Amino acid sequence: MNAIETKNLTKYYGKSRGIIDVNLEVKEGDVFGFIGPNGAGKSTTIRTLLGFIFPDSGKASIFGMDCLKEQAKIKMNVGYLPSEVSYYDDMTVKELLLYSAKFYKKDCSNRINELSEILELDLNKKIDSLSYGNKKKVAVIQSLLHEPKLLILDEPTGGLDPLMQNRFFEILKEENRKGATIFFSSHILSEVQKMCNRVAIVKEGKILKVETIDRLRGEKHRKVMVELKNKDDSLEVPGMRNIERNGNDLQFLYSGDINEMLKKLALMEIDNLWLEEPSLEEIFMHYYES
Repeated sequence: MNAIETKNLTKYYGKSRGIIDVNLEVKEGDVFGFIGPNGAGKSTTIRTLLGFIFPDSGKASIFGMDCLKEQAKIKMNVGYLPSEVSYYDDMTVKELLLYSAKFYKKDCSNRINELSEILELDLNKKIDSLSYGNKKKVAVIQSLLHEPKLLILDEPTGGLDPLMQNRFFEILKEENRKGATIFFSSHILSEVQKMCNRVAIVKEGKILKVETIDRLRGEKHRKVMVELKNKDDSLEVPGMRNIERNGNDLQFLYSGDINEMLKKLALMEIDNLWLEEPSLEEIFMHYYES
């Protein structure tokens, strides 16, 4: 069974585009990245999955349950971490988290204490006295306290300092080891590369590609840097993308036949040549600029 499945999921805001024909399959136990810049449709997809907004057409299910008809059952098994949080300011952190735990009809006290210790969060502080980063820690604990089978994370690290980000990632890895599925929506590609097994690239409300991280990085994309002897020399080979020229230095992303490029370079005088595996961010920009 898939943890998340959508078929032609579409949502418009009046005449404005939200998402168009989004088709996803996220397997149980997967750590799935959902990447794209702000405005690509990531949050709209998540809000539709969680029943906060209704689709215009298409279907979505979580663990085989219809996202429109079986919301109550779904939410017992899902932890959601939104990109922005707001709370009742006059409650303490502990009061808020215990109040949240009541919705799941289980004792989450030990879990709350464990997570607050890892994240160095004072449970006795009032919400209105917390910094943005500490409020984000509250949201992290709130999403995890009932040990959900599925975690849906929307730009989850905003407000967390690097130390807390690393601790948060360790928590996620442990939850995944215990069997939780993680849906990780972000525009920070280094985070996705660090955490995820598979990734969907989103552009203007549509899925451009769904692929494993390893295969995405290994699709014959190469980062090429050439130091030319003659700054007036030019190189033109099919498959060159993201070309940057600075005097004698030429840099680009290449997805064509490496032999064709080397034949062209053999006709030129060069001082140095570097071939590297590109970062996920450089591959991502290749798809966006294509």
